[in-house]
Amino acid sequence: MRAYIIRRVALMVPTLFLVTVLVFCVIRLIPGDVIDLMVAERSDMAGMGTTMDADYIRHLLGLDVPIHIQYGRWLGVIQTPDAEGNLSFNGIFQGNLGSSLWMDRTVIDELGDRLPVSLELGAMSLMVALLFALPIGTYSAIRQDTIGDYIGRTIAVLAISVPAFWLATLLFVYPSIYLGWTPPVEYIPIAENPGANLVQFIIPAVLLGMLISGTTMRMTRTMMLEVLRQDYIRTAWSKGLRERIVVVRHALRNALIPVVSMIGLLLPILIGGTVVIEQIFALPGIGRLMLTSIQMRDYPMLSGVNVLTASFVLICNLVVDLTYAWLDPRVQYR
Repeated sequence: MRAYIIRRVALMVPTLFLVTVLVFCVIRLIPGDVIDLMVAERSDMAGMGTTMDADYIRHLLGLDVPIHIQYGRWLGVIQTPDAEGNLSFNGIFQGNLGSSLWMDRTVIDELGDRLPVSLELGAMSLMVALLFALPIGTYSAIRQDTIGDYIGRTIAVLAISVPAFWLATLLFVYPSIYLGWTPPVEYIPIAENPGANLVQFIIPAVLLGMLISGTTMRMTRTMMLEVLRQDYIRTAWSKGLRERIVVVRHALRNALIPVVSMIGLLLPILIGGTVVIEQIFALPGIGRLMLTSIQMRDYPMLSGVNVLTASFVLICNLVVDLTYAWLDPRVQYR
């Protein structure tokens, strides 16, 4: 097991390297130039914005050198000049993701403030999805072709087909028109008021959980139906074991292995969904920061968000693979 984990962690290094190359190049293909935005803002504030201003800002931010030099400086393999012209290595390899082009903050500090919000939303969404998907999918399988099965399958199809952002918009529009109520949009930190924070996250978590609950529900039902037809399940029934023991101890655990794989594949979708949900509900998380960085062409911040997201997905995939051995002792990693 230890050797397998070491190999998987080692494989993450080239994967992350390719992610950094792709992210660094693609974000610079976004239409528009951050320098133009800065010059326009300075022109609006001070009534001036000349070509000299644009060239000076570009040089100050280090954007006047070729892109491969910028990438090397960002990684920390090429020296970066400071304000006095002194050269030093100051990039990812030195634990520095850079500083925002717009805010007087480092990328790491900003991510540290935003990450707990997204983690809380993601954890609650995953919990909501599993609380709906596993019981309904299991019940649909053990009560195949009954009214309960049809209802469960209908719920799964609705969860897959109904867009979460559409429901979120309706929750803002119709309650405000007919009930005079809208979901809270001012973020309440959990340290200040845990109860109010939980209430604020319930609706976004349910909507975001729908992104993966429908698919997980259908996968659970399919795998349970397959497992329930196995010979060892018939043997368990013939021994006179109660239904709960047969389903929970013998069937569900074996049926969960493909379900866990499906959840691992759906996690990037869950992460992508936070971008829209956080924007609608005004939650100051990583998703909203990504959207703001795209709008403002904040290259260092956007690169840091994408590297963090890619690292999170790789770690989650490793955890999913290790979960197989816990669910099925026959799985051996060497």
